[in-house]
Amino acid sequence: MELKETNCDPAGVHNLAFQNDSGSVDATNLKGLGDSSQQNKNSQNKRTGHTNQGDEYINIESDLLENKCATGDDEQPRLKRHLEKNCGKICEFYKKHKIRIHCVIYGILMTAYLAVVIAACSLNFRRGLPLFIITVVATFFICWDFLIAKYEDKITAFFSPGERCLKKQWFWLKWVLCAALIITIICWLIFDTMEQGSRQLISFGGLVMYVLLMLIFSKYPTRVAWRPVLSGIGMQFILGLLILRTKMGFDVFNWLGVQIQTFLEYSDTGAKFVFGEKYKDHFFAFKVLPIVVFFSTVMSLLYHIGFMQWLIAKVGWIMHIFMGTTPVESLVAAGNIFVGQTESPLLVRPYLPYITKSELHAVMTAGFSTIAGSVLGAYISFGVSSSHLLTASVMSAPASLATSKLFWPETEKPLVTLRSNLQMAKCESKNLLDAASQGASTSITLVANIVVNLISFLAVLTFLDSALSWLGSLFDYPQLNFENICAYVFMPFSFMMGVDWEDSFIVGGLLGYKTFFNEFLAYERLSKLIHNREKGGSMYINGVKQYMTVRSEVIATYALCGFANFGSLGLVIGGLTSIAPSKKKEIVDGAFRAMIAGTVACFMTACVAGMLTVPGLEVPCHILLGNASNFTDVPAKSIRLVECCQRLFTSADHSEKIFPEGNYSLSSWKVCCEILGRPAFHCT
Repeated sequence: MELKETNCDPAGVHNLAFQNDSGSVDATNLKGLGDSSQQNKNSQNKRTGHTNQGDEYINIESDLLENKCATGDDEQPRLKRHLEKNCGKICEFYKKHKIRIHCVIYGILMTAYLAVVIAACSLNFRRGLPLFIITVVATFFICWDFLIAKYEDKITAFFSPGERCLKKQWFWLKWVLCAALIITIICWLIFDTMEQGSRQLISFGGLVMYVLLMLIFSKYPTRVAWRPVLSGIGMQFILGLLILRTKMGFDVFNWLGVQIQTFLEYSDTGAKFVFGEKYKDHFFAFKVLPIVVFFSTVMSLLYHIGFMQWLIAKVGWIMHIFMGTTPVESLVAAGNIFVGQTESPLLVRPYLPYITKSELHAVMTAGFSTIAGSVLGAYISFGVSSSHLLTASVMSAPASLATSKLFWPETEKPLVTLRSNLQMAKCESKNLLDAASQGASTSITLVANIVVNLISFLAVLTFLDSALSWLGSLFDYPQLNFENICAYVFMPFSFMMGVDWEDSFIVGGLLGYKTFFNEFLAYERLSKLIHNREKGGSMYINGVKQYMTVRSEVIATYALCGFANFGSLGLVIGGLTSIAPSKKKEIVDGAFRAMIAGTVACFMTACVAGMLTVPGLEVPCHILLGNASNFTDVPAKSIRLVECCQRLFTSADHSEKIFPEGNYSLSSWKVCCEILGRPAFHCT
């Protein structure tokens, strides 16, 4: 064994290592290594002890710092273990009392919210009325969902005897209900015709005509189930009656329309920041399209929090109960009120491979007969009535199912029923920020689609008009263009909706633009007619009518409110095929019929609007009398017209200016003289 000294310490400390020839280390040598190391350490300390006082102070301070660091290193794990132990106790307490904690938090938030509602209503009830109504409606549905979730079996058992009794008596009861419905409609038409005039009868005749046409060209005319057809038209009529004929319903939807217009104006902030102060100089690109982006973002946020799924489920459940349609087609029809024709089928994506041909046809028809919420804002920005656009979106949902079941009746047994535990697809976004980003990104495709379609369609339309004008000039008719051709084709359909005969030519042209191009182009043209009427001026220039009556504008708004055009036909085929590849053949076979059914659904909605529209709800007396001079807007001797004439003569008798906006022509006075039979003093 041999002793060697190695110098491996940079501080000058020499360590001894024992090595034997065989390379092994003995236990006693290890002990000697420890003793030698200790002796070297002591000798080193002795050498440092001969330094001066200042050096000695520095060494003491460094030793104290090293001791503190060592103590701190020991305390950190101890503190960490203490925190973990406390966190564990807190988590266990939360898990044990999770329900109670949630109840306490929700209770505090609800109490604070109710305090805000009460304070707002106490300060000014009229101003706080919308908040109060929203609170009442939300409370009702929250309680409804709670009761259904907890006591659904008991509620079903409670109503089951009545359901069994109804099924037993349904054979004769349905005929009684049908007879009562027919008698009610006849009586209503008689009294309404006496009060409003005979114009509503044309719209009613148009509704009957469209139903008969759909029945004649139905896929299976002898197998039509009339419950969804009649109940769909009934729901359409009831919704229209509540919204268009009752003051409360009209005021509610008018208020909603105003709120939506105000809400959409917030998109101007982003457009102004990006495009500058003069962004409205390019109205469509920098004013209308940002609204599409903004609305798409908001809809994505509502999907993320689950509000849209909840709302669509409620509307779909109502249509399922009253119309007897299957859950899949009811949910898709309800979803199309708010989203587009390619987005709504995603709500029931897992079930699409298992639906029948009739259900698939209903899914496509619902997409063609309504518009998406994102483009709804764009049409409102054109100047089209927001309340009528909202009403049309709601009324067309049951109409789409009615026309679909009439045009392609169910001949198979649906596989997806209510007992199948139908679940809607959930939003894939992780948080609100991600949802907003996805919504904005999704709108890029929509905006690009709108832009390229308008550019191409307008270019093609201009070329087509030029070619037709050249062709017409060969026969001394240079006025020939695409709009004229469409006007002649669709004029009978527009007249049967209740449009004035002199306006049916214009509305027919709008329907042609909507069918062969898109509804965006049609609404843009309608907005020009609306603006011309609001400006006033001559109704005819060089024999061409510059604007329509209010009634014709309203009916046209309902008739155009749908995606039924050839451009959307390819969009639906491509979208649904990518979602359900196994149904590609059925989708291609039924898409064109679905587009026709969607078009007729919009026409039926326009007929109902024509039956129920009352010009007096929105037209001031001076405009009403001006239109009545031509007998184009209101029937002779209607109650509204008589009231306006009485007020006009009263203002003349008392020399008071009742109508500060009115510029009354001689023809208006003559109309009132004929209606009221007043002395010639007022009629000269």
